[in-house]
Amino acid sequence: MRRRASLVLLACAVFCAALSPLLRWYAFPRLARIPAGQYQDMVLEARNATLLDYGTLRAAKVPKVTIVQTLKGDVEAAKRVGRTTGRAVVVWDGLSYVQGPDGRMVSEVPERYVFDAHSQDPVHAAGEMVDGDPVTRRGIEFKWPFLTRKRDYEYFDAQTRTTHPIHYRGTRTFRGLTVYYFEQTIPWTRVPMPRTMPVRGITPESVARTGTTRWYSTVRRFWVEPVTGAPVYGEELHREELRGGTLLGGRAKVTAFAGHVKMREDYIEHTVALVKHNRTLVLALTSYVPWSSLGLGLLLLALSLWLETRARHRVPARAEQSAPVAA
Repeated sequence: MRRRASLVLLACAVFCAALSPLLRWYAFPRLARIPAGQYQDMVLEARNATLLDYGTLRAAKVPKVTIVQTLKGDVEAAKRVGRTTGRAVVVWDGLSYVQGPDGRMVSEVPERYVFDAHSQDPVHAAGEMVDGDPVTRRGIEFKWPFLTRKRDYEYFDAQTRTTHPIHYRGTRTFRGLTVYYFEQTIPWTRVPMPRTMPVRGITPESVARTGTTRWYSTVRRFWVEPVTGAPVYGEELHREELRGGTLLGGRAKVTAFAGHVKMREDYIEHTVALVKHNRTLVLALTSYVPWSSLGLGLLLLALSLWLETRARHRVPARAEQSAPVAA
């Protein structure tokens, strides 16, 4: 009976030991994925910012500029790209909508971003664009990979349509979470005018005919929770200028926008709560369950060996008791 029990325990030990790497290296890449239909929004604000009045072409201090960023998953497009690439992908339709203190639109820039649902690596497919311009992204955007490492990453900048390093600057604590701090600096770069302008009749083409150009620079900062790869907070020191041409009336340049853009407090609270929940799920696949399974397997193995040892010691003892006594 003990030997039968030890064999059962041995089988369970082997199963638990095999389950541990299976969960970590097979199940985790297939289960930890961004949902194809995910929708999220984020509100950022720049208080006491400088903003250009396109009607007068004069820059002035304003109490607040609001940036609303939305990301909406296109499930059907993800299925189509997945069939052609053989990968689980996500197709995000993004929109960055900027409005002034009076609620009027300053600019809006749409994006289509296609990426691997697990690794967050860009997947190149038809329709990938920024503000109608086809792009071929390199590097990540919006989100870091699961199990983010303490190193620099390549990060795509939508304004310049180029990729630059975003540097790991250390580990910090943010709202009770251990996070990695990343920073990227984009030097002054000439960038396209938004296709949607705040004043009727002014288009990128009409501005280009005047010889006036748009320039942009920013310092981008992210606090990233490393298990999920999700930024829990972000901010930018953002600057834009119009330079040269007849549109400025002889001025060399004028500030179009300058401000310290930060996430709004209610969105910080919501993001931190969501990331804490998702962090537990990812840790269950990468740490809690695999290590528990391995530990249980070792315990069952030890118990199986103990029962087998006791069974072997018991058999000789019984044989000795049943042996006839010599006259």
